[in-house]
Amino acid sequence: MRRKFRFPKVDKNKNQKQFKSNEKIEAEKVFLIDEDGENVGIIETYKAIEMAKEVGLDLVEVNPKADMPVAKILDLGQFKYEQEKKRHKQKVLQKKVEMKNIRLTFRISKHDFDVRVEQAAKFLIKGNKVKIDLNLRGREKQHADKARELMLEFCSSLKGKPELSIEEEQGLTKQPGGFSIILVNKVK
Repeated sequence: MRRKFRFPKVDKNKNQKQFKSNEKIEAEKVFLIDEDGENVGIIETYKAIEMAKEVGLDLVEVNPKADMPVAKILDLGQFKYEQEKKRHKQKVLQKKVEMKNIRLTFRISKHDFDVRVEQAAKFLIKGNKVKIDLNLRGREKQHADKARELMLEFCSSLKGKPELSIEEEQGLTKQPGGFSIILVNKVK
């Protein structure tokens, strides 16, 4: 009998911090902060839960790793919503740097060379990294020194642009099929 393949279930909330609330808090005593943000002090957990229920809110353990776990009286749904909002805002503010590739050939014409320099400059101005590859085929592999000169000429023409301050993230490296280099625009 043939078995069906099933993908493992992925828990989407795995990376999110879980907050214990009310009866799920395991500590006998907690350091309590009331709904106004005032420090109440060390109190037994069941008394803190009763205080939270009197106000109509939840007791949430906000820092379980402290010597005395810190619990706060608040609305759990609102608290989770605010945490999710913060997480989303941080995700939006993260700057994602893309790696853009530019390929050169050994027998590239002057015009094509200039077009690729301009394209690399556009990528660098936008804040992306640029990987420049030069592939050597057949008998071109015998002229590695000329290929190296072509790569250095490409880099120097980019460095000659006044709006860029270019730095090599990975220097010129020889690979089995040719050469490559990674450039980054360092913001002034």
